[in-house]
Order: sequence, then C-alpha cells, then structure tokens
Amino acid sequence: MLLPITDQEFTEETAEGLVMAQFWAPWCGPCRMQSPILEQVSENYVDQIKFVKINVDENPETSQKYGIMSIPNMILLKDGELVENIVGLHQKEQLKMILDKHL
Repeated sequence: MLLPITDQEFTEETAEGLVMAQFWAPWCGPCRMQSPILEQVSENYVDQIKFVKINVDENPETSQKYGIMSIPNMILLKDGELVENIVGLHQKEQLKMILDKHL
C-alpha cells in the first residue's frame, strides 16, 4: 500500500527503516502507470519496506529538498538517508531488483 503523505509528515514517516517514496502528480500519465506497479511491489515487502507517495504539486518543499526535477521519481531512504534515486517509469522486476539489494 502507498501511504499518501505531506511535506510536514515526510521527515517523521521516513526517519526509520527502509522507505520507498514516490513523487507524483495527478496530471502525470507515467505516474498513473507507475502507481499500480508500485502497489504490487509493495505487497512483497509488507514487513520490510514502507511505501509512501507525495504529490509534488501540493508538497513542493520535499520535492525541492531532494532535487526532484521530473516525475515519476522514487527515492529509497534508509533511516532517513537517501540510498537510491529512481527516475522514470520502472517495471515490477526492475524495482524488486533495486529494493532487494538494500535489504
């Protein structure tokens, strides 16, 4: 499941453990394609990785902090620190390979 969060919640929600954050916008076609793929991937990591999503239009501070210039964009954080930046549309197997190397 992708938990929608805001700029104000981002630091708290990503402070501990592994967190995959999807940066998206409702008008972004590739984002609408990426979300269901990420939902499927999240089912394989229920107890290992938290999955969140943040709307870049409504939450510009976090997007600026991480230098998000294009969407879809996902970042993987470990205990609040950036460990992976994933730009563009990715398929399920590609995402699983990226996530598995950080477990």
